[in-house]
Amino acid sequence: MPKPIRDGAGPRHVAIIMDGNGRWAQRRGRPRLFGHHAGAKRVREIVEACPDIGVKYLTIFAFSTENWRRTQSEVAGLMSLFRRYITKEARALREENVRVRFIGDRVRLDDKLVTLMDELELMTADCTGVNLTIAINYGGRDEVARATKRLAEDVAAGKLDPASVNEETLPKYLDTCVLPDPDLVIRTSGEARISNFLLWQSAYAEYEFVDTLWPDFGAGEFGKLVGAYGTRDRRYGGVKA
Repeated sequence: MPKPIRDGAGPRHVAIIMDGNGRWAQRRGRPRLFGHHAGAKRVREIVEACPDIGVKYLTIFAFSTENWRRTQSEVAGLMSLFRRYITKEARALREENVRVRFIGDRVRLDDKLVTLMDELELMTADCTGVNLTIAINYGGRDEVARATKRLAEDVAAGKLDPASVNEETLPKYLDTCVLPDPDLVIRTSGEARISNFLLWQSAYAEYEFVDTLWPDFGAGEFGKLVGAYGTRDRRYGGVKA
């Protein structure tokens, strides 16, 4: 169990790029979907660790807009896994007081999955514990493009004065409009790139790139990274007097 973080020292919002499921499976001579199933089980451990270390918001990158380029069988398997995960975990998430939200473009997702997503959001809407946000068919550039389109529509309709648009306006149109920006972004599996994840929101986030493959990433390592965040000097472009 990770050690508790003193109030105010740790990140309030942690976002995770859960990478390495496929490689984890292949190293064991198993199909890639075996790794995705193992990775899905790891999510619960990380969610359960959040309250003890002061993490109020957790956002996980489950499926990107670019992931449709994978093989048809892997994509179909992932969509089946998402449906199964929601169905299996819904009651436990509710009982553990976890509020669940989904971000991303739902247009391309199948109707059954979207219905399950809607139902889980509604079921946990009054939960006050950890805020778990799951990004499915999500891409940072796609999100900004969709937000900009909605903003432009409001300008065209006379609901928004173009002269009033500033850097505080666009976030109101993003999928994450009700969430604080992430303080810490973690990527597993040894890759050191952000892969189109929360581009606008992570402008001042701290990053941690770790070699651990996602199915091996446990609460202990998570707690160490959250604890290390408190040692960083965050100046937001300024300097200390």
